[in-house]
Amino acid sequence: MKQTKSEKSKERMDSELVNEVKRDFARRQEERKPFEAMWQLNINFCMGNQYCGIGANDTLDDFDKQYFWQEREVYNHIAPLVETRLAKLAKVRPVMTVLPASSDENDVSNAHMCKNILQSVSGRLMLTDLVAKATYWSEICGTVFYKITWNDDAGALLGLTNEGEKVYEGDVNVDICSPFEIYPDSNSSESIEACHSLIHARAYHVDVIKKHWHVDIEGEDIDTFNMDNSQLSGGLGYISHSAKMVKMTKHDQVMVIERYEMPSTEFPNGRLVIVAGNKLLYNGDLPYQNMQNGERGFPFVRQVSIGQPALFWGGSIVERLIPVQRAFNAVRNRKHEFMNRMCMGVMTVEDGSVDVENLEDEGLSPGKVLIYRQGARTPQMLSTQGLPADFHNEEERLIREFLNVSGVSDLLSANVSQLSNLSGVALQLIIEQEDMRVSSSGEYIKFAIKEIGRQILRFYKQYATNKRMSKVVGNNGANQIYYWDATSITSDDVQFETNSELGETVAQKRSMVFDLLRAGLLHDENGKLSNAMRLKVIEMLGLGIWEDALDNNTLQIEKAKRENLEFLDGKNPEVVEIHDHDLHISAHIAFMLSGEFDKYTKDNPSIEKRMLEHIRMHKKFKKLSNLALNNESI
Repeated sequence: MKQTKSEKSKERMDSELVNEVKRDFARRQEERKPFEAMWQLNINFCMGNQYCGIGANDTLDDFDKQYFWQEREVYNHIAPLVETRLAKLAKVRPVMTVLPASSDENDVSNAHMCKNILQSVSGRLMLTDLVAKATYWSEICGTVFYKITWNDDAGALLGLTNEGEKVYEGDVNVDICSPFEIYPDSNSSESIEACHSLIHARAYHVDVIKKHWHVDIEGEDIDTFNMDNSQLSGGLGYISHSAKMVKMTKHDQVMVIERYEMPSTEFPNGRLVIVAGNKLLYNGDLPYQNMQNGERGFPFVRQVSIGQPALFWGGSIVERLIPVQRAFNAVRNRKHEFMNRMCMGVMTVEDGSVDVENLEDEGLSPGKVLIYRQGARTPQMLSTQGLPADFHNEEERLIREFLNVSGVSDLLSANVSQLSNLSGVALQLIIEQEDMRVSSSGEYIKFAIKEIGRQILRFYKQYATNKRMSKVVGNNGANQIYYWDATSITSDDVQFETNSELGETVAQKRSMVFDLLRAGLLHDENGKLSNAMRLKVIEMLGLGIWEDALDNNTLQIEKAKRENLEFLDGKNPEVVEIHDHDLHISAHIAFMLSGEFDKYTKDNPSIEKRMLEHIRMHKKFKKLSNLALNNESI
């Protein structure tokens, strides 16, 4: 079938666009090579391959031994310091809340709904685990990215098409992108928002391309980074293995290049171009309205470890530790070489007086008979002085420098006699100073979590057109179900409930709770501690949620709240004798007076009629029970 002139013109334009994107990608690869080499070096030093460096062409080169007797062992102090920083940063998991758009009761109710949506989505996506994995990347390489997208094949199943294909409601998806996958238009941009365009490049198997884009593309061999063993370390007479980062070849792969362009005069809604191999998979507007006021932008959130001015890429503490680690390895290995000479000895022999080959092969084993030529000078051992104190002094100085550069240390390793002379206030000040250096990295994690929460709400605002159900755990441990849609999201002002997670320990939190109890700030106007507050105190003390300890009034209120949700589902809960009718009536009336109830009854007025009838039944049962009590008293 012959192609028309317009089809040939479109094919030519698509081919030119593909070539232009690939040229742009190659340029960005070349510009980013120095940073990529530094990331590889950081990863190798963390893994234990510490006898390597960056060559002239921004490639990673291994260093060989200069002599066969040279000690080349690795004494890795970088890895435990990074692990300590990760353990401190693991405390930074703030609870997100949403501020209402106004003081209107409906906006306040919707803001509470948005908070529950974020809580439900965070649990489904396992956001805590994602942040932990991303923080590992940012601590080693300095930068990591979260990619927030909409997955049409996620969420609840809605039904089947005429062709038998499953249709889902769709849901938000969050992926972690290492810095090796992201290419900005300029490495001097200080943020994602400062970039005019951004490329995300990742290798996929040909089957994934066909399933997702319905296009057949011939695969090729692509080099990717992987871990392997290195035999470059060791000492005299032995070889040590350490992990190293190397390039491995994957087969039947296709590099998918996604170029995101910000809105401009030529493209008011921005542009997204997706290229795989030599084919154009997509060319159109930016799909997501994920910026403020419904504007379109990049679906990426950047997280750095150490911010750097006028640079897109963040800094890593590993970069600063590498010179100290090299010096420490050198001191330790020279020290052991010196000790080898002391233990094994260095012998002087007259030329031709002994069998030198035998002496080199066997050495001076215990009981060895050393035969030398008659008349020659007796072989002698060179006298070796003791180990100089400079080795020990330099080693101690480098250990202190490790702690000073990394900003973390372990108080348990300090001298007990020194700590015993300090007061509790002084120890608290030391702990706060310990966390101060790590707090800047913790703030960047908070910024990233906050932006992820905002974009999640904006995605639902754009795509959640049908009623959805979210399940969250309430204050008393019971599951609470919420029904919502895009109209429920009236605010995306995500904030945090607390701001001091990094510096707070479990003991500090418990001490604060007891101080509040002693001050009477948790008691009601009658000076008593309510049952609900008592359960909250137990939860804050870290003793878990005592579901079995719930009093009867709390159980009655929770039951009434569940009945409220059943009315929204079209059910008619039954009124029984065991209900506390006063509590049930109060809970039902409070729900009917809320703005959330008005929103649901607007399209379904029968809900109000059924609830009013339900309340009348409670009043009838209450009246009958009162009459029965009066008759018994008579």
